[in-house]
Formats: sequence, structure tokens, C-alpha cells
Amino acid sequence: MNAVLAPVAPEYRVVFDFDITFDNGGGLQGQDFRLDIEGDDIDDIALAEYLVRDLRLLAVERVRILRKAIVVEAHRRPEGLRRQVAA
Repeated sequence: MNAVLAPVAPEYRVVFDFDITFDNGGGLQGQDFRLDIEGDDIDDIALAEYLVRDLRLLAVERVRILRKAIVVEAHRRPEGLRRQVAA
């Protein structure tokens, strides 16, 4: 019996640089940071909100997305956890 395999939908990740400023002083920068995304695009505002939520940051004053590219790459996070972070 021949098994028929369903086509696998591509998975996407966003690769980006960011600069975060905290309202109580200090900041955080990241280069070539990667996050799993649903679909093949994410705007900067949604990405900034996703980053803050994913890192569980508090007292964020500003997030700047400095560079961004979407890549076809397998997700690294288990699906249940991806849903929790995206919510």
C-alpha cells in the first residue's frame, strides 16, 4: 500500500535587530534575533508587541525594530507554546 503524504506548509521565522528603551532607565538590544511567526509577514508594531510579550518585559517605553527579514525556516517552539505567546 502506498501512503500519500500531505504537503507540508512552509513555516516562517522573522530575523531582526531591535532596540528597547525602558521607562525606568536602561535598555536592551538584540541582533539577528529570531522568532517563529504565523504566516509570511509581520508588521513592526505587531513584532514589537510579540517581542515584549515573549521576553516578558515590563516598563517598556519604546521598541524600535531596526532591521527585519522573513525566512522560511522550521519553527523551534512547540506549537502549544507558540499559541500561548501569540495570544
